[in-house]
This record gives sequence, C-alpha cells and structure tokens, in this order.
Amino acid sequence: MSNKNLKNRLPFASTLDKNLYEKFNKLHEDTKIPKSKLHDEAIKNLLEKYNKKSNS
Repeated sequence: MSNKNLKNRLPFASTLDKNLYEKFNKLHEDTKIPKSKLHDEAIKNLLEKYNKKSNS
C-alpha cells in the first residue's frame, strides 16, 4: 500500500493498551466508522481538552 495517494492525511503508528484496543476495535466494528476517523475524533477531543486547560 502506497502512501503517495494520501492527499490530506499522514501515516501514523503507535501502540495501545490491549484493553483499549479491544474496545476501540469493537467500536469500529459496531459503528462501521473507519478507524482513521475514530482516531481523528479522539485526537481532536484530546487537543480541545488540553487546550482549555492551558488557556485557564
């Protein structure tokens, strides 16, 4: 799979706690939302959370 076709995305790799991964994968399977979109939402929520704290 080539990353040359990615226009608005960058490859990202990390590790997760096994229990978190199982829950994340189940969420993906239950909702049929692509994992990349779930990652985007999670990162966006974390950035908003910590941005609010740093602006307080």
